Amino acid sequence: MKTILLIEDSDDIRETTAEILELASYNVLTAENGKVGVELAQKVKPDLVICDIMMPILDGYGVLHIFSQNPELQNIPFIFLTAKAERSDHRKGMEMGADDYLTKPFQEIELLNAIESRLKKIDNLSKSFKNTELELEELYQQAREYVDINSLSKDRKVSATKKKQLIYTEGDEPIKFYFLKSGKIKTYQSNRDGKEFVTGLYNSGDFFGHIAIIESTEYQESAEALEDCEVIGIPKNDFLELITRNQSVANKFIKMLANDIQEKEKQLTQMAYNSLRKRTADALVMLSKKYKTEKQDKFSIRISRDDLASVVGTATESLIRTLSDFKSDKLIEVSGSEITIIEEQKLANLRG
Repeated sequence: MKTILLIEDSDDIRETTAEILELASYNVLTAENGKVGVELAQKVKPDLVICDIMMPILDGYGVLHIFSQNPELQNIPFIFLTAKAERSDHRKGMEMGADDYLTKPFQEIELLNAIESRLKKIDNLSKSFKNTELELEELYQQAREYVDINSLSKDRKVSATKKKQLIYTEGDEPIKFYFLKSGKIKTYQSNRDGKEFVTGLYNSGDFFGHIAIIESTEYQESAEALEDCEVIGIPKNDFLELITRNQSVANKFIKMLANDIQEKEKQLTQMAYNSLRKRTADALVMLSKKYKTEKQDKFSIRISRDDLASVVGTATESLIRTLSDFKSDKLIEVSGSEITIIEEQKLANLRG
């Protein structure tokens, strides 16, 4: 059962709307103002939020701003309720990241349709292609009726890739796309001065290098092993057969592309608007979510300061000073190239 957080200061509207949602089989949490709503959201992590704009203590815009700054809340679908119908209010809400807008009074079906649409969209994104070696095999199985088996199997071997070794280089013509069987890979772009900007981080079970093939362009980035890896290369022609002849396979890679674009947009937005402290904290939390294993009580990773600086998008010297501040605040521990996160939640909620 999906949980919906309803933030509305009018008792009558709050109670009536909650009753409608409960009849539609949603679990409903209610809050009489923005402050209470934010506190509830931080504890419960609802599947969707419906929020009035004009409220005492903390208005709807303030609630949305807090959500947008919290990594655990920022992707929750957010629907505004307002008695105002002015176009400027709609524009402001949408520019801040609201997913939808309902003007009071609204029809029950309008409310339910808006909720269903947003929940369906987020479910489709969350069902993005989870890549495993087994699913890689399934891709081949699906393609066998379209591609000669001998051709399909050719070059399908596991390559041992050493730390710091390049898999492909920016400007190269793509002849393969890749499946990461084990290890960690980064992709990055370099400017004229040789400064790197990390564009992607990949873990065991991820595909990479496919975008250039789909776009029929040269590689727009380089791929390098962050540690010793096992990589499987799939020939370009076999891959193109997969996505042009088999719709289900094509749909899976379209979802992967959508997720890649969404992550890059989010990364660029953070670099544009967040402080260095916030960006560094977000990078550490992102690394934890990407690479933390079930066996790890506290997340630790060996990563060079240069690599981490290129993830954050700053100079290495500036990153080192920020890590030193985090260490002094007892948010992390640092031992050589190994960083251990002590207070991940505090890093995730870091401001300024």
